[in-house]
Amino acid sequence: MTSPPPAPPASGRGVRFSLAAATQRLAAVSDTQRLDAELLMAHALGTTREQLLLRHLDDPAPAAFAALVERRLAHEPIAYITGTRDFWTIRLAVGPGVLIPRPDSETLIEAAIEHFAGGAPATILDLGTGPGTLLLAALAQWPEAHGLGVDASAQAVDYALRNAQLLDLANRASFRIGDWASGIDGQFDLVLCNPPYIGTGETLPADVRDHEPGAALFAGPDGLDDYRVIATQLPRLIAPGGMAAIEIGATQAMMVSELLTARGLRVAIRRDLAGRDRCLAATP
Repeated sequence: MTSPPPAPPASGRGVRFSLAAATQRLAAVSDTQRLDAELLMAHALGTTREQLLLRHLDDPAPAAFAALVERRLAHEPIAYITGTRDFWTIRLAVGPGVLIPRPDSETLIEAAIEHFAGGAPATILDLGTGPGTLLLAALAQWPEAHGLGVDASAQAVDYALRNAQLLDLANRASFRIGDWASGIDGQFDLVLCNPPYIGTGETLPADVRDHEPGAALFAGPDGLDDYRVIATQLPRLIAPGGMAAIEIGATQAMMVSELLTARGLRVAIRRDLAGRDRCLAATP
């Protein structure tokens, strides 16, 4: 990979010039270099990207912007630098130690909306909740629902609790540290799950490999270790008429489907916006 060009002199730079210069440098580490530059500039200005583009292109560049660009050039994820990531209809606080929400995971919410068309789940369980991503998105979608999020990481649960407070959802969301569904009694209308599914030998981009928590990414040599556990638990968790939406890697639909159907569940595959297999919708 080529080294980024050096930063131009700071004197006389405005937002428009600084964005162009940063975009050129960030091309060495990102395929979305202009978007990255705009998000970092908006963060430095304390505004939104939309407002940046509408109102601030002719402003002086803030002094903090250069340091943010250097952090991105070291492969630090944008979400960790800005401290937030948008997902579905909500904005989540994120940081080192928690998995960054991906747009692909919205496929699970879409699958649930389709299943409950004309109705709504009353109870929701989110296994591997991370910073509360899927549970809080679902609670925002269905204002009468209540839910529980579980994660093995105390750091992730701390973020989830904080996000529930920030989104005014703390009265409908609870979180606990746990090993998937171990110790959880009862049934839920909707079970959401985004487990680790990357094989330990797979290659990842530096911003993922060097910054995001490995425990939230890797699941044994074939990436299926956690699915093998979850498949044994799901049948007792899904309420009559309910469903589970489980995220999968793009090549795992057949293998994970077999694990679920062996436990008596019916499975349908849903694809993400790029046309890749992304979600298994499982019903009793």
